[in-house]
Amino acid sequence: MIPRYTRPELARLWTDAARMDAWRQVEVAACEELGGLLGAEGPGEAELEAIRGASFTVQEVEERERVTDHDVAAFVDVLAASAGDAGRWIHFGLTSSDVLDTALALQLRAAGELVVAGAHELVAALGARAREHSDTLCVGRTHGVHAEPTTFGIKLAGFAFEAHRNAVRLERAFAQLALGALSGAVGTYAATSPDYEARVLARLGLQREDVSTQVVPRDRHAELLGAIALAGAGLERFATEVRHLQRTEVREVQEPFRAGQKGSSAMPHKRNPIKSEQISGLARVLRGNAQAGLENVALWHERDISHSSVERVILPDSTILLDYLQHRAIALVHGMAVDVERMRANLELTHGALFSQRVLLAYVESGMSRDEAYRVVQELAQRAWDEGVALRDLLAADDRGRELDLDEIFDYSHYVRHAGEILARLDEIA
Repeated sequence: MIPRYTRPELARLWTDAARMDAWRQVEVAACEELGGLLGAEGPGEAELEAIRGASFTVQEVEERERVTDHDVAAFVDVLAASAGDAGRWIHFGLTSSDVLDTALALQLRAAGELVVAGAHELVAALGARAREHSDTLCVGRTHGVHAEPTTFGIKLAGFAFEAHRNAVRLERAFAQLALGALSGAVGTYAATSPDYEARVLARLGLQREDVSTQVVPRDRHAELLGAIALAGAGLERFATEVRHLQRTEVREVQEPFRAGQKGSSAMPHKRNPIKSEQISGLARVLRGNAQAGLENVALWHERDISHSSVERVILPDSTILLDYLQHRAIALVHGMAVDVERMRANLELTHGALFSQRVLLAYVESGMSRDEAYRVVQELAQRAWDEGVALRDLLAADDRGRELDLDEIFDYSHYVRHAGEILARLDEIA
């Protein structure tokens, strides 16, 4: 991922040095358990100390790879040379994927800790702003058209619960990938044993893949990429709402705009929803990566490497990008300006037509058939909207509305009387 969309905490986990250090951790752990596999013929303590102290540089590995044309083989050569005579035990009985997939699990576990923490931080931010605006009256829109009143707090509470579902999905998706495999060339432990694998993985704090081939099955990685893409879609849904509400004609919410910021190089008056638009755009990248993850599932027989090059791009990029987008969204939630008065003013744009269901139900309760009541209210509501006359005034002047309790019907509080109960559900995800 390019530096523009990368936070340093995630970037450090996906450098070449970090990847190779994860390989080193697997190789060392594997050597430390060779005594249980080979007995007295395995490496002694002095040899293990040499192996633990073995080192590498990325430059050394890259230079060696120009000869081997194989990155893991090059790494093993460099690490083994650094360990001296004890280096003969490095990579004993292993195949490249034993190291690659197990080390990848270590990297993903570390990335998951940061990504999941950010996901829960977003939940908290949305929940806090939802409670702040629990009673802030605004219009609800369906199909982009005014529907009935709601509160901005209820809107945000819905986003908070979606963010919580995404946090749970991410936690589960990272957890099911916290496993490795040291089962050999085709998964039969021909050069080692299941017990050896279990002991090495225990050292690394990983679970075992129940049946591996040469690789950990890629449906697991696809599940993670799917969860990441879904979390990105949730961020995009929130960003899209902010973008709509910041439109000049609406202007109910605005992104934070700091001193010195410029909204347009040509038009000084502009304050554009650039943060929300960025979230919406980059969420598309996450969905594309999820598709590539699905393509990686169907490998040939016990393994091919068609997935390998793809994962070198999509796994670092997806975790880095989701981390960035989550923190972009958290800042947006904390900093967005909510125009309460504008929300209230926008409620009046239809001249009371949004009370139409209340009027409809009042007519039905008075004895009128639903179809007749619907037609009467539809006619009057359309007149209110088209002619700019308050629906309440049209009803007061119409013989069919004179017996209705207009004070009771045209009461905004009716729509939000359950807002407190709805917002209290946030306690479940606090």
